[in-house]
Amino acid sequence: MIRDFVKNEIKPIAAQIERESHFPVEVIAKMKDLGLLGMTTPEQYGGSGIDELGFILAIEEISRVCASTAITIAVHHSVVQEPINNFGTTAQKSTYLTALATGKYLGAFALTEANAGSDAASIRTTAVRDGDSYILNGSKMFITNGGVAGLVLVAAVTKKVEGKNEISLFLVETGTPGFSIGKKEDKMGLRASNTVELIFDDCRIPASNLLGKEGEGFKIIMNTLDGSRIGVAAQALGVARGAFDAALCYSRERQQFNRPLAHFQAIQFMLADMATDIDAAALLTYRAAVLKDQGKKFTREASMAKLFASEMVQRVVTQALQIHGGYGYMKDYDVERFYRDARVMSIYEGTSEVQRIVIARTLMQSW
Repeated sequence: MIRDFVKNEIKPIAAQIERESHFPVEVIAKMKDLGLLGMTTPEQYGGSGIDELGFILAIEEISRVCASTAITIAVHHSVVQEPINNFGTTAQKSTYLTALATGKYLGAFALTEANAGSDAASIRTTAVRDGDSYILNGSKMFITNGGVAGLVLVAAVTKKVEGKNEISLFLVETGTPGFSIGKKEDKMGLRASNTVELIFDDCRIPASNLLGKEGEGFKIIMNTLDGSRIGVAAQALGVARGAFDAALCYSRERQQFNRPLAHFQAIQFMLADMATDIDAAALLTYRAAVLKDQGKKFTREASMAKLFASEMVQRVVTQALQIHGGYGYMKDYDVERFYRDARVMSIYEGTSEVQRIVIARTLMQSW
C-alpha cells in the first residue's frame, strides 16, 4: 500500500515540491486519511500499532522517492509520538498521542541550539517552575516540522546540579503565547521539509505538560535517539535504492560507442558495489529494528546501522551521479536531488563521529 501511495501521490510531485521548497501539505493530508500518521502508536490512541520493522519499511519506501516527506513522517513518529508513548502519563497520551496519531497535530522535536549540537547537554533554553506552570525561555534551531507542527517536544534546563545542566522535556502546543517561529532555513537538500528556528519568550505551559519527571529529559532523549537512528538508516537506505534504480535504468538506456553503458565493465563494477553496499545497509537496519521489536538492547546496532547507511548512501549517490555523467549534474534528473538529500544523513540524529563514540563505548562495556 505504501509503495502504491508513493508511486501515485508522491513521485509525480517530488521534484516540484523540492524545487519550490514547498511543504507537501496535500500529501500529508492524504497520509492522514490512510492512517499513516500514527503507524507505530497503539490502536487505543488512534494509531495502527505496527512494529518497528514495518515502520522502517514504510520510511524506506517513501525515501526512495522523496526524502523530504520521509523525514517529516519519521520525526513525527520516532522523536515525538514514541517518547510520549513510552514516558507520558495516561492523560498526556489521551490528549497528545491521540492528536498526533490521528493527524490533528504534526509533531516536532526541539533539542538543537546554536551552541548545542552534538553536545546536547549544553543547551541553554530554560524552564522555570512557577506555581502550576513552567515558563520557557530560549531558542532552538534546525527544527524539522517546527513551522507546521501543532505540538513540539522541547528540551530545557530546569536546574543545575554540581555545575551540570539538569534537562527536562515539555509538551508545548504551538499556539501557546510566547511561542513563535523564527528563521526558516534555506537548506542544501530536503528542501520540501520544514526546518525552522523556534523562539520561546516567557512561554507559559501547564506543569502537567512535563514529560516524565524533572531531570529525566536527557535519559529520555538518549532512549529516543536510539530508535530514531534506525529511522535515519532507513531514510538513507531508501535514497540509495532510488539512486541505484535510476542509475541502473539509465545505464541500460544510455548508448555510448554503439552499446549501452551497462555493457561496460567499469559501469558493471560500480553497480555491483552499489548493490552490495545497499544490501549490507539493509541487513544492519533490519537487524536493529528486529532487536527493538524483540525488546532487546539495540543501542550499538542502531548506531552501526545509522553510521553505515548514512555513509553508504553518499557513496551510492556519488556513483549514481557519475554513471549519469553530465546529465546527473542537472536538476532534470532525480539523482541530482538524491545527491543533495543524502549529505545530511551523516549529520543529523547524531553525526558519524558520535555514532563511532557510541559503538566504541558499548564495545568497552563488554570487555
